[in-house]
Amino acid sequence: MLADPPWLPAVQAMARLEYWQIDVFAHRRGGGNPLGVVLDGQGWSDAAMQSFARWTDLVETTFVLPPSSKDADYRLRIFTPSKEIPFAGHPSIGSAHALLQSARLTPRNGQLVQECGAGLLPIRVIERPDAAPELFVKAPKATVIGADCSAVDQLFRDAPHAPSARALVEGGRRWWLVEMPELADLQSWRPAHAATEALARATDTLGVCVFVRTDIDGRAALAVRAFPAGAGIVEDPASGAANGLIAAWLAEREPEGALSRGYPVTQGREMGHDARIEILIESQHAVWVGGHSNTIVRGEVEWAT
Repeated sequence: MLADPPWLPAVQAMARLEYWQIDVFAHRRGGGNPLGVVLDGQGWSDAAMQSFARWTDLVETTFVLPPSSKDADYRLRIFTPSKEIPFAGHPSIGSAHALLQSARLTPRNGQLVQECGAGLLPIRVIERPDAAPELFVKAPKATVIGADCSAVDQLFRDAPHAPSARALVEGGRRWWLVEMPELADLQSWRPAHAATEALARATDTLGVCVFVRTDIDGRAALAVRAFPAGAGIVEDPASGAANGLIAAWLAEREPEGALSRGYPVTQGREMGHDARIEILIESQHAVWVGGHSNTIVRGEVEWAT
């Protein structure tokens, strides 16, 4: 009898667990940001979580675990195809959606508390009579680190107009935020992925998030594009954490401006999506990032844990 080649992996016992895929921040079904959720991540090794996230090849895949804090309802680990990250908005919203829709959790005083690498984050649950609840996660406090960077200037050297403002901002994630003056500038911009990745690695950031002011149904709004090359992703169709940082930056710069109490965001249209994110800004610049989610897939995953 022939022996298995040495490069074949050893046979391992397979876990069979509930797995959902959620369309997060979806203005229409299929228009948001896809998310994979393993609803019981107990017993998974770090390597198994990372290998499964690499296999799904989604922007993020999450694993739900029992909380280690008595003040939390659950603990969440979040993986891109290449690494674990402490926080992201669309995984937080989508995982909470799956937990509520599967009846694994019920809100307490209108909210859930998520434990993750960024700490304990409340998720506000706004019930809707004819749809799934609308969920909002409270973004971590944001801090402006700097603004000057020649590598950022190089990314925009061929843009029709120069950026009107920019900043390096940190809060759960770290992004370069760049405001452009015209919607056409945002829509036509094609950053070099290699240069964006080099910038991300040099500044320990996710990459560049670009936005422009616009209006949606008569409301002051933003159109956004995000390029998280630091996570190996060319463009993200809906970025909760990045939009939270933009909101905190704008609230600090323009406390009485048209966007200071909150606004809608459209994102992803340049890549065939149609995400809609809602921003709420409360006292002391507390930022909540939220929107609607749709359940697309309910099934099981079999994986060596």
